[in-house]
Amino acid sequence: MKKRAPVAIGPYRLGTGQLFFILGPCAMESEAFTRRMANKIKNVCDDEGVQFVFKASYDKANRTSLGSYRGLGAQAGCELLAEISYHLNIPVTTDVHSPEDVAIAAPLVDAIQIPAFLCRQTDLIVAAAKSGCTVNVKKGQFLAPWDVRNIAQKMDASGCKNYFFTERGTTFGYNNLVADMRSIYFMQELGYQVVFDATHSVQRPGGAGTTTAGDGHLAPLLARAAVAAGCDGIFLEVHENPAKALSDGPNQIPLRALPALLRQLRSIRDTIL
Repeated sequence: MKKRAPVAIGPYRLGTGQLFFILGPCAMESEAFTRRMANKIKNVCDDEGVQFVFKASYDKANRTSLGSYRGLGAQAGCELLAEISYHLNIPVTTDVHSPEDVAIAAPLVDAIQIPAFLCRQTDLIVAAAKSGCTVNVKKGQFLAPWDVRNIAQKMDASGCKNYFFTERGTTFGYNNLVADMRSIYFMQELGYQVVFDATHSVQRPGGAGTTTAGDGHLAPLLARAAVAAGCDGIFLEVHENPAKALSDGPNQIPLRALPALLRQLRSIRDTIL
C-alpha cells in the first residue's frame, strides 16, 4: 500500500498514526450553544490529551421535513466558527452545499466537508479542491469504497492534495445503514487517509416519518470497531442533551459520555500499534 503524505488540518496532521478526532454538535442551534459546546469539548479533549477539530453545521440543508430546523446561515455560521477558532485556538470545520458556500467558508475555517449525498457533485468538488482548504469528502451511502478513486481524481486534477475521506455507512434496505469495516481497509489500500463517522453510521434515514431516527447507543461500539480496523480518525457528533437536539438527536453522543469513550478509543489504538 502506498500511503499518501499526512493531511494537514490546522496545526495537526491526519495519518501519522496518532488517533485524530472531529467532534462537535450536529447543528449550530444558537451562537451561545455553539460557543458553549466548543468550550466544553475543548476542556474534555485537553483533559484527555487528544487532538480534535471542532465541527458544527451552519445549515442542515438535507432534512427529512420542510419544517425541520436549518441553522444560522453560511456567513454568520462561518464567522462564528472563525471566532471560536481564534479564541480557543482550535481548528474548525463545517459542511458546504454549493460552490457559493465554499467561497464563504474557505477563508474562515480550516477544513471544509463535502456531505455524503453531494460527493459526486463535480462543481462542488472542484470548488472545494481549489479553495485552498483541507477537504473532507464523506463517502456517499451509495458508493463502494473503491469508487472514491473517481472523487480523488477530481481533487487531484483541481490541484488539491490535502484531502481525506470519511466512511459513514452504506444504504442497506429501507431506512437503514450498515457500516462495513472493510471499507476502511479498501480506501486505505488505495492510499487515502480514512476517518470513520460513528454517529451518522447509526442513522435510520427518515426512519421516524418526518425525521431521521437512529441508534446512538451503538455509535461507541462502531467507533471501537473502526479504531480496531485501523482508521486514521474518528468523527463523532456530540451534544449536551441529545434528547433536546434540534437536529439528529437520536444519533449524537451525550457530552457526559465523551471522556470515557475517548479513553477507550485511544487504548484500542495503543493496543494495535
